[in-house]
Amino acid sequence: MGQRRRRRRRRGCIHTVAVTGGLFCLVVAILSISYGLGLRTGVVEELEKELTKPKEIPFQEAVITEDELGQKFYYQKLSEEERLVYREILDGIRGNVEEIYIHASQAERANQIFQDILKDQPDIFWCDGTITATTYDGEEPYTVLKPVYTYDAAAKESMKAQIEASAADCLAGIDGAASEYEKILYIYEYIVNTVDYDLEAPDNQNIYSVFYHHRSVCAGYSKAAQYLLERLGVFCTYVTGTTSGGQNHAWNLVMCEGDYYYVDVTWGDPVFQASEGEEVNQFENISYDYMCCDDAQLLRNHTPDPGVDLPECTTMNRNYYVMNNMYYNSYDSGMVLQRMNDVIAARENPVVLKFADNALYSQAHDDVFQNVVKSAAQSLADQYGLMEVRYQYMDEPESNKITIYWQYE
Repeated sequence: MGQRRRRRRRRGCIHTVAVTGGLFCLVVAILSISYGLGLRTGVVEELEKELTKPKEIPFQEAVITEDELGQKFYYQKLSEEERLVYREILDGIRGNVEEIYIHASQAERANQIFQDILKDQPDIFWCDGTITATTYDGEEPYTVLKPVYTYDAAAKESMKAQIEASAADCLAGIDGAASEYEKILYIYEYIVNTVDYDLEAPDNQNIYSVFYHHRSVCAGYSKAAQYLLERLGVFCTYVTGTTSGGQNHAWNLVMCEGDYYYVDVTWGDPVFQASEGEEVNQFENISYDYMCCDDAQLLRNHTPDPGVDLPECTTMNRNYYVMNNMYYNSYDSGMVLQRMNDVIAARENPVVLKFADNALYSQAHDDVFQNVVKSAAQSLADQYGLMEVRYQYMDEPESNKITIYWQYE
């Protein structure tokens, strides 16, 4: 008999703190962007006292070139002056510099650019997201950043080597001639199959949790996907926001064969589903609802953070279910029955019926369960000589999807 799964409850794990405040002779801004539970709150302290300034300001040398940052999403949205600040900060972080002198006249804006860097640079795992920004006013205003480093230079290099070795093992498994879609799918499945969702995982806000501990949360999943896809030459960036339940979350925006799509690897992981209290059992199958989806699919339960101009994702052409003939723009009971019979004849699982919208899902729902499934069950009994047919199903109205699992014995 059919067994109904409880409705999926999803919980995310990330937050970006916005800092506000004015500038006086000296402004100190303390910003935390720790993308996990137990987030620290960012504050701005305004101090009205003059401090002794160095005679010559030792600005951080911006060695990184424009060419190295050409595909970085948040960098490309900055003005020319802000791009210099970005490169100065990035050079300082890569060198574990304790005090980074930058050409910025506002501590708040410097902190925002620092956030952009952490979104653009998934390889940064040794900086915990907390930074102090001190702005000095005068004829040549400047800001001094003091990042908090969780690992020193020696530990960083050792851990970096471990990450690169693990990433190389991953990338060795994909054909060099693979299409962009195949690369995205490969990374999606690789992360789901090798990483467990674990709120208690160490380093879970960075990629070390994925490549070394193989346990992480949404920040680690999404940064690892970005890191690997960039290595494969696929555009991928990091997006933050909230879920429909108001929980903080992170996912990715990718470019696949000329179109933008969203990818949420975390929500594809059955271990994430189990952590949300679901009875997974034989339903331990990857979900592909967010393997290259459009705005309509994503915005049902994801809301990007305000203030970021994201490109529109207007097509489902490279969505996994579309690519595998599991997506329906119209309902034809005969077509659906044929799909079920094809799966049964191949002794496979599952049958996935993903409908384009809620109206189509509602139109198909009762007929699928009252008529089509019964006809397919009879085909299964006849083909395999069964006296009794058993199946289980997942009915997901929030995703406009029905999934059937047949038992062949």
